[in-house]
Amino acid sequence: MRELYRYRDLIWHLIARDLKVRYRRSAIGFLWTMLQPLLTLVVLHVVFSTLFRFKVHNYSVYALSGIVFWNFFSQSIICSMNSLKAHAFILQKVPVPLAIFPVTTVFSGLVNLLFALVPLFGLVVVTGHGVGPAILFLPVAILVAMIFTLGAGLVLSPLAVFFSDVVELVGVVLMMFYFLTPIFYPKEIVAGSSYYWIIRFNPIRSILEIFRDPIYLMKVPPLTHFGVALVLSLAVLGLGGFVFSRLSARIPFHV
Repeated sequence: MRELYRYRDLIWHLIARDLKVRYRRSAIGFLWTMLQPLLTLVVLHVVFSTLFRFKVHNYSVYALSGIVFWNFFSQSIICSMNSLKAHAFILQKVPVPLAIFPVTTVFSGLVNLLFALVPLFGLVVVTGHGVGPAILFLPVAILVAMIFTLGAGLVLSPLAVFFSDVVELVGVVLMMFYFLTPIFYPKEIVAGSSYYWIIRFNPIRSILEIFRDPIYLMKVPPLTHFGVALVLSLAVLGLGGFVFSRLSARIPFHV
């Protein structure tokens, strides 16, 4: 952490560069960060709220809060896995902590997440859903989500350097978790199913729910639930730091 702080100027430069490159040839630029989850919501609302008729109060807010979280998590993971190879020209020539690159991608994802909160809260206002004092807990939930995502990125980014198939494999796993996490459907609809335990013990679900509770339920997550999510996130971050530190010396020879 001390080394990362020493190179904070480089981190901010890389974050700015990453965001500029991502939207360089886009006609509406950062607006895509806000428009994309809304377009996804339209599709999900038509399919699941209209055709399947989920009995979820204010389904739009429920689904969009899940979509915004998922976009941050999945895009940060994918970008983290590609970050080391994408910056090979730097890490082979400049002696900087290699963790800077996955850290940068997660912070870039955080910026996108903050932009995506704009249409989410706009929808909250338009639908009359309301905002309670629990919304003050949202920054804590975002921090926990960022810790969890960074830990996963630190685990996967060096593996993606050594084994190119990891990127494709993780893409498939993320798609699987997209459907195993109650992002656009309430987990209660699968209660009683023989597969419910998969959703119940899905670690991503735990992080999602402490993010969604202050927005959708307008309440602070239960202390036990928050404690589980926090411990899980710190454990993943610790594992990520351990794996990355053990493999980082070999990374410059494989990018």
